[in-house]
Amino acid sequence: MPKAKRPREKLPELGKIHPGFFDRVIYPRLGVKDKNIIIGPQHGVDYGVLKIGNNCLAMSTDPFFIIPSFGFKKAAWFGFHIIFCDVAVSGLIPKYLTIDLNLPPEMKESELKEIWETVHAESKKYNISVLTGHTARYTGCNYPMVGGATSIAVGTLKELRGPHKVKMGDKVIITKGPAIETTGLLAVLFPHKFIEAGGKDFQKEAEGVFYQMSVMDDCAIARNFEGVHVMHDATECGIWGGLYEMARVGNYGLAIEEDLIPIQPVIKKTAELFKFDPFCAISEGTLIAMVDKKESDSVVKALNKKGILSQVVGEVVPESKGLKITKNGTERTLKYPKKDPYWILAAEFSK
Repeated sequence: MPKAKRPREKLPELGKIHPGFFDRVIYPRLGVKDKNIIIGPQHGVDYGVLKIGNNCLAMSTDPFFIIPSFGFKKAAWFGFHIIFCDVAVSGLIPKYLTIDLNLPPEMKESELKEIWETVHAESKKYNISVLTGHTARYTGCNYPMVGGATSIAVGTLKELRGPHKVKMGDKVIITKGPAIETTGLLAVLFPHKFIEAGGKDFQKEAEGVFYQMSVMDDCAIARNFEGVHVMHDATECGIWGGLYEMARVGNYGLAIEEDLIPIQPVIKKTAELFKFDPFCAISEGTLIAMVDKKESDSVVKALNKKGILSQVVGEVVPESKGLKITKNGTERTLKYPKKDPYWILAAEFSK
């Protein structure tokens, strides 16, 4: 009998395209093959890597994401960290920024100045240099996507982390817990919703999660340990989406204890009040790492010492054992989330 055709994945209404569409349309068409490309576009890997002699460059490209209602300083902080978190997880040291600013015509000089002063301050904090760029105002350009940028990290092949280094028995470490970005963004964008649901103190506490939306500091600690084999920032579809993508690209299975995954009380309350699953919600700032079992406790201790909540939550197992999540003694198979609840909530709150 001929094999039944798999249904084609459609583009989502909002958010990243589904892995199935990427595999069918994008992945087979990547231009000319080059032997110096160590890591190219693939699910669960936030960066590409180019080999240059015994050294390598990790690079990632993202929109420059500016939401005026944050205030331009806070918006630029977030935009900067979105760009650089994706190369920080390579294990190499973030060093250079190239940026294209396609500015909305209504942007004022004072607003651009505030944005750029923030980018400059964060660059100095992390020892990053601006390499090149383009800046102009254009008709048709709108917030929040006001251009794009490429971040570049530099290091040796030995320092590079990636799916190729993962070993059976590696421990899975998660920092900060789920729904960091969902909570931080929604509390800033829609404070009235949080006040109505839980009061002013609850809204302020949720808004305080905003500056957790970065793994730059997490990665700076983790890359000091050779046993950290691969890292990933749990962005679209959160922890469940991140774990699924990492296992898929690395061809391994996972045994995860959901009860061990830390969840901050204010985030747990946010999920309960607004009735969403925090584990499949966008979570920029949540680091997922596969770490040699001999060093996993040391990594957790180092992170916690710097005030970064972290926990071993499971381990890498053979691919044949699948992707298993255990909660209260009941085991289930991890599937890629169909929808990220952040986009649904943001649309509802905007009405």
